[in-house]
Amino acid sequence: MSLMDRLKRAGSVKTADILSNSSFFNAKDMIDTNIHALNIALSGSVDGGLTPGLTIIAGPSRHFKSMFGLLMVKAYLSKYKDAVCLFLDSEFGITPDYISSVGIDTTRILHIPIEHIEQLKFDISKRLEEINRGDHVIVFIDSIGNLASKKEVDDAADEKSVADMSRAKQIKSLFRIITPHFTTKDIPCLVVNHTYMEQALYPKTIMSGGTGPMYSANTVFFIGKQQEKDGTEVVGYNFIINVEKSRYVREKSKIPVTVRHDGGISRWSGLLDMALESGHVIKPSNGWYSRVSKDTGEVEDQKFRATQCDTKEFWVPILSTLTFQTWVKEKYQVANGSILSDSDIDEEFAIAEK
Repeated sequence: MSLMDRLKRAGSVKTADILSNSSFFNAKDMIDTNIHALNIALSGSVDGGLTPGLTIIAGPSRHFKSMFGLLMVKAYLSKYKDAVCLFLDSEFGITPDYISSVGIDTTRILHIPIEHIEQLKFDISKRLEEINRGDHVIVFIDSIGNLASKKEVDDAADEKSVADMSRAKQIKSLFRIITPHFTTKDIPCLVVNHTYMEQALYPKTIMSGGTGPMYSANTVFFIGKQQEKDGTEVVGYNFIINVEKSRYVREKSKIPVTVRHDGGISRWSGLLDMALESGHVIKPSNGWYSRVSKDTGEVEDQKFRATQCDTKEFWVPILSTLTFQTWVKEKYQVANGSILSDSDIDEEFAIAEK
């Protein structure tokens, strides 16, 4: 028996395996959200999507945060017909009718009302212990942004007004305990959080809750908001996904998702600007767009208005091309190339020998 085999069998962790064969890193489950811009923000690929682990959606009030979470929950429940969602709710702003409007079967959601951080920590820890690897479960926490600590609740009951210094520590403890479950059991967890501007000469956007959520998360989105106009009339909003942290996508990437008052979420959000940059679409004249074959360089005779570009018929020929898929990955995905080449190593040794 080899040394590797002896060490593999010696420990108490039965899921230990050779890294190249480890199920924790290979063949990661990926959930297509059916919104290509959201797939790109999550994975850097038009046909990618949500992966197991902690994803945090943070931003100010009325920035579509809960809806982004519900869209991912819907995608997961649609892929796995036996899946259930643990919905830990502290804000109570999402009603059954609101969930049903997204197309989610509310009988597949376990609603768990939460009053403070410690209750959230104890409750979710017990439920995660009941989940086995292979069970199809998605966790949705809405939200930790305004969730008080137990000390803060008790102080209010005792009419004490002292500052609460324990909240950030409790949130950090929460994520230290629950995050390993998400990776080892292939569970996606979506957490809604709030942001604020730091007090400085050049203020930056900061996520509430201290450093714990940021350290634990695979992905952190800061959501921005812009008006979508038709002339001077506001017809909707562009919610800008700012990739603050990601293990898959280049940080600081900005990807818009359009939501119109009359048509809801556009499945084709953000793609037109990408296709213009990649050269798969051009503007032959002001207000008009044409598709380009990247294989031949030929421009199609047919021209489209911007509203005509927001259709399946316009985008399927582009999205199905390998050149566009490759361009998106090269622009947005984290590079996985060699950090230090063999020639660099050889050169270092040569210098050291001299």
